[in-house]
Amino acid sequence: MNGEIHTEFYLHIRVLISLVLGLGLTRLLTGIARLMEHPDRHKLYPTHLVWVAILILTIMHFWWWEFALIRLNWNFALFAFVLMYAFFYYLLGSMLFPEDMKEYSGFEDYFISRRKWFFGLFAVTFVADFIDTLLKGGRYLETLGLEYMIQVAVLIVLSVVAMFTANRRFHLAFASIYLVYMISWIVRAYWKID
Repeated sequence: MNGEIHTEFYLHIRVLISLVLGLGLTRLLTGIARLMEHPDRHKLYPTHLVWVAILILTIMHFWWWEFALIRLNWNFALFAFVLMYAFFYYLLGSMLFPEDMKEYSGFEDYFISRRKWFFGLFAVTFVADFIDTLLKGGRYLETLGLEYMIQVAVLIVLSVVAMFTANRRFHLAFASIYLVYMISWIVRAYWKID
């Protein structure tokens, strides 16, 4: 595939992936807007709000990272895999702001009751990220270093623990520490001063 055709092909793929990520981001921003419009409608839960911030940042990071996909040799399997990866972010956003919360007393009750789904999907995103990294080759994996491997393993384990514990302190600590770590990762990876 020559360079011009490859670029057009990639841009075609990127449109659908961007639409899915955009829907996820829209879902989160709409949820935040509803909280601002009707702050007393549902009891807020700080841990939930931290996860909202994490997911917004994660989608932004994924979208930024997506530009580097232009270098890959695309086929349908790779397209389906990356699109599925984007689907997970939409589903996570939908889980943070459901259409209906009538049977819940607030976001804490909802979040804790749906934690198996949320953290199960969250763990799967790290599995998908690791597979995606392997698809890019051993050299790419080496550039990420040991920290990346430890990060993926620890986050999968913590997500599994979060699926099975309703301990509010654990959930707040997990979310808060992960948000700080994620910001640190992004700053170190993208904001290097030459």
